[in-house]
Amino acid sequence: MQLRRAKLGDVEEMMSLINNYAQQGLMLPRSRNMLYENIREFLVAIENNQIVAVAALHIVWRDLAEIRALAVAAEYMGKGIGKVLVNNLISEASDLGCNKVFALTYQTEFFESCGFHEINKDEMPSKVWKECINCVKFPNCDEIAMMYILDDPKKEIAYNETSISCKY
Repeated sequence: MQLRRAKLGDVEEMMSLINNYAQQGLMLPRSRNMLYENIREFLVAIENNQIVAVAALHIVWRDLAEIRALAVAAEYMGKGIGKVLVNNLISEASDLGCNKVFALTYQTEFFESCGFHEINKDEMPSKVWKECINCVKFPNCDEIAMMYILDDPKKEIAYNETSISCKY
């Protein structure tokens, strides 16, 4: 298993993986255009020359970032790959000087297992919602807001959930 930055040639596989879950109502769909425009935000997990997981870190403001478009192929779930992606993105946010990472999700148990806690969406800054205007669920969003505070002394990032080499 290898973790690396996404490349332009990965977009079709990424879109297929993400939108498979979107069709099941488990996450929001992502357009080809969105993936190309934001390709530098994405990490992919590769096995046998195939993308088996994907996630992105989107910077919202000087102290706030979002983990978005996290998807793990069904046959790879439960192996810690999602946590490895999240932990790497949290580490990247920390390296950038960003101390808060949030996710809008339906998968609250997973994010809780990564150290996130549920927050009230109304407490989120308005900057978070600028892209929501294009969402099919706007203005009736039913996703749950989850937050990870990096400078919380009670938390440690677990980097070694599984053996994945990281090249980026």
